[in-house]
Amino acid sequence: MITIIIPVYNVQQYLARCVESVLAQTHHDLEVILVDDGSTDSCGTLCDQYAAQDQRVKVVHKSNGGLSSARNAGLDVMTGERVTFVDADDFIHREFVDKLLHAMGNDADIAVARWQECDEGETPHVADVLWSNVISFTRDEAIDEIYYQRRLTHSACSRLFDVRLFDGLRFPEGKLYEDLAISYDLLKKVTKVTYVDGPALYYYMHRPGSIIATMKPERTHVLDHLERIEQQVAAEAPQHLPAVRSRHMSACFNMLRLMPTNDPQWQSTKERCWKYVKNMRFLCIKDRNVRIKNKLACFLSYLGVDFLMMIINKNRRFC
Repeated sequence: MITIIIPVYNVQQYLARCVESVLAQTHHDLEVILVDDGSTDSCGTLCDQYAAQDQRVKVVHKSNGGLSSARNAGLDVMTGERVTFVDADDFIHREFVDKLLHAMGNDADIAVARWQECDEGETPHVADVLWSNVISFTRDEAIDEIYYQRRLTHSACSRLFDVRLFDGLRFPEGKLYEDLAISYDLLKKVTKVTYVDGPALYYYMHRPGSIIATMKPERTHVLDHLERIEQQVAAEAPQHLPAVRSRHMSACFNMLRLMPTNDPQWQSTKERCWKYVKNMRFLCIKDRNVRIKNKLACFLSYLGVDFLMMIINKNRRFC
């Protein structure tokens, strides 16, 4: 049985599309856990209606605690052998579970699907999945793929996990970038990760006003997570330090891109990012695995922080 955990909070206009895409899966042996995270709209009622209509649906009602808290609540009550997470404003292809199960086989700990991003109101192209190629990665290869930001990402969505990976591990509550925060601790437990190289199976929607699209204090959590991961990797697996540093540089560049150049509110964050960029830019330029946009930003940084912020703020290639 596959458990699908869907955190739900004030998304009544998107919930039907999400849940119906889950219930329409070609793999039928599902446990669908809708975690109503203290919604103030009609989501709680809608969740109960789905549970009444389909015995595979379970509902957890709880006070609002955020995305991590909702996912953890689902993990605490799930009974499936494998688990995936779907955000309530996203949806999945009808073959999402079947394709990932096939990719996992009997020896992979995580299977990852390609995802497609779309803006609110946009209708993504949903392919008839006729082909896919499964690519396998060892643990070390997967760590570098994720932190060098290649085919794999740190997201908890668009992938299927062996539930044993979450033994003793939960998402940090009250933090943004919760997926990134536990990424290394998850990867340490795996022996094999597979990737379904084919059409998108997960459809991720950008919503206006999303905290990920704006600069707010909580966004600095990404720097906290990466500093901790970098320290952990330095002590446990130093061969992966270049990859983690590359990911850390990306986070710093993104912070600098979003921050107003001369706003005193962000001065300490600006200095924090700039210090890291200056310390690591030469190593990143030398590293042949660092992606081109990072290398280009590193070169631009030699012209000064304000010039760098102006250039990357105007160019979406640095997003």
